[in-house]
Amino acid sequence: MPLIDWLIALLPWIVVFWIAYKAQKYVKGVSDFLTAGRVAGRYVLCVSGGEAGMGLISLVAMFEAYYQAGFAYGFWNQITIPIMMVMGLTGYCVYRFRETRAMTLGQFLEIRYSRSFRIFAAILQSISGVVNYAIFPAVGARFLVYYCDLPLHVDVLGMNFSTYGLVMAIFLAVAVILVTMGGQLTIMVTDCILGLLSYPLYAVIVVYLLMRFSWSSQMAPALLDRPVGESLLNPFDITQLRDFNLFYVFVGVISSILGRMSWSGTQGYNAAAKNAHEAKIGNVLATWRNGFAGMMYVLLAVVAFTFLNHADFKSAATNCRAELAMKTADDVAPSAEFDGIRGELKDYYATGVISDGLRSRIPSVDDANLDKEPMRVITRQALASQSKATGQTFDTIFGPMRVPMALRHILPIGITGIFCAICIFLMTSTDTAYMHSWGSIIVQDIMLPLRGRPFTPKQQLFWLRVLIACVALFAFLFSFYFAQVDFILMFFTITGAIWLGGAGPCIVGGLYWKRGTTVGAFASLIAGSALATGGMVAQSTWVPSIYPWLVKSGWLPTVTRILEGISHPIEPFIKWRVTPDKFPINSVEVYFITMVVGVGLYVGLSLLSRSEVFNLDRMLHRGKYARKGETSFVHEKLTIRNAFRKLIGITPEYTHGDKILAWSVFIWTFGWGFGTFALLVAWNAIYPWPNLWWAHWFKLSNLVIPCIIAVVSTVWFSIGGSVDLYRLFRDLATKEVNVLDDGRVIGHVSADEVARVDQIEHTNKPNSNQPKRD
Repeated sequence: MPLIDWLIALLPWIVVFWIAYKAQKYVKGVSDFLTAGRVAGRYVLCVSGGEAGMGLISLVAMFEAYYQAGFAYGFWNQITIPIMMVMGLTGYCVYRFRETRAMTLGQFLEIRYSRSFRIFAAILQSISGVVNYAIFPAVGARFLVYYCDLPLHVDVLGMNFSTYGLVMAIFLAVAVILVTMGGQLTIMVTDCILGLLSYPLYAVIVVYLLMRFSWSSQMAPALLDRPVGESLLNPFDITQLRDFNLFYVFVGVISSILGRMSWSGTQGYNAAAKNAHEAKIGNVLATWRNGFAGMMYVLLAVVAFTFLNHADFKSAATNCRAELAMKTADDVAPSAEFDGIRGELKDYYATGVISDGLRSRIPSVDDANLDKEPMRVITRQALASQSKATGQTFDTIFGPMRVPMALRHILPIGITGIFCAICIFLMTSTDTAYMHSWGSIIVQDIMLPLRGRPFTPKQQLFWLRVLIACVALFAFLFSFYFAQVDFILMFFTITGAIWLGGAGPCIVGGLYWKRGTTVGAFASLIAGSALATGGMVAQSTWVPSIYPWLVKSGWLPTVTRILEGISHPIEPFIKWRVTPDKFPINSVEVYFITMVVGVGLYVGLSLLSRSEVFNLDRMLHRGKYARKGETSFVHEKLTIRNAFRKLIGITPEYTHGDKILAWSVFIWTFGWGFGTFALLVAWNAIYPWPNLWWAHWFKLSNLVIPCIIAVVSTVWFSIGGSVDLYRLFRDLATKEVNVLDDGRVIGHVSADEVARVDQIEHTNKPNSNQPKRD
């Protein structure tokens, strides 16, 4: 990558580090490190939370999913609009969690259930989260190595190092420095700055791509050129898609309801709002936040697919694929035993002719398999002839790196640097948020409750910083040595399911159901974790161990008959096929099974255990437990007149501007989003659209209308984020520190509130000497 591009990519970090250095002086106690003092406004939460939530690995995963299955399956996500709209507008879970004032999810779990459950849940949560996060550096670093055209190895002082490892180490070190400076405060401030800097950069890339590629003559024809049943644009022609299909959408709907607030990768943001109302409105604002960013993500995937598949770019695309295949082969098979294979592959890439030696390594490849990506198929089979695991790793890396490699061939000098800057922003913002979250969980929810007595603030901050650095070290080692064997999104799902499979009922039930019990919560988590772990182990060991054992033992026909018989009635949505190449049950299906079992156990055992009804008002600081000087929930009796207003979340706390925001979100999401979805489904039931019409619809709904919204939202959030950032520092300067606000729980009450709750309950307790009323 040219020097000018490197300068564009790296110079903004001077500003970021200067602001982070200045911000750390506002960290006066543990609560500031964990929650930025709980003084964040809606725009800071929205801008910085969006930056932290959309990491570089999420972008790579999105590219992989779009390239594999296109955009058609996303149309069916609009089924969820009414549900997602109501959850967002009413602050489902978000509002109540902030009312608890818990700084971590584990603190809430101890308030609601017990200390032993907090520790057990934190152990599962940290294992799930740290392993889930541990491939983030790998994917991000490999993206930069391929996109920036860095060599796979470099010599430093006469020693040979992996460039991939060095890039990981550098950016993990940057993230650790930022986090340990000031915890959630420096994370939120720097993420907000990165978000504000990114807005104009997104716009520049979008404008360039729209000028560089023609929709009608290049992008649309490339997207439409697909086999029957595998359309990238027509949602009624996707029956042959296996890993990303309608069942994937259905599981997403269920998990969005049941798993709300369950994932703690950015948990510092959950508790950082100045009050529950600001947390809720920050969540509502997210509807309008994406702007040019959402357009850019879609356009990058579309132009990369166009470049690699349209006839106008055939020569350049062939060179790009050859370069990608060779680099990936050198990456995954650098040892001497693969020298002969790599030499044969290089000759094939240069001439396009399969030599006799190479042909002997790929006897199972026929012309039908070579139709779209012959270099990928031939290279995978050639490497697999020496090592099946290496062939599988090649395939896993080649897919996600397709788009970044194509973009390097597409983007000119200057724009290349701008996109590199955005990628580094996304990579670092997610690293900082996840390191902080998982390190904090280990200290706050395992070490602190096990210790049984409080740390001093200095000790607690020391251990928080040490564990954050340990998370980074583990992520580096795991990323460097672990070969991911599934789609990135699938890997997220299965590792996340170790925790998420049973956590959803515990959290949602804990916030909304007063009869949920510790017994039900333990059962849900244990079953969910066991099933998810079993699924992950089966996926990892199926090719080398499980399938060969089934063949050798004679159990293969029986297992095949059982699994394929179970899935047969619900094909093509679930289609289990027992083959030697891949475990038949994919990650999404395993996740769904864990959720169903978890809900059943939580509800069933809670009803059977018959424990005392839990005091939700005390946990949520409502009624007599409301804190002075803080906005508290105002209960409003449901009537015919206010029913719809309550459905879209409007409460007495809402200002005039808040009401306008709520109505705008309702009109946009339900009126336009769900309304057009229902219309198109009905229309196509009567008269199916030709594929070209779907191409026109894609352009209108993903490019034209979002572009108009983006112009407004870019200015809107730039101003709002800047003003809110100023208010954040102003409020931090006057905030008082409470050393008891350290995450400990005593008798289902946070340590800093024990005296106040005792006083309230003692004051309101009836005098036992007074005669009782009849």
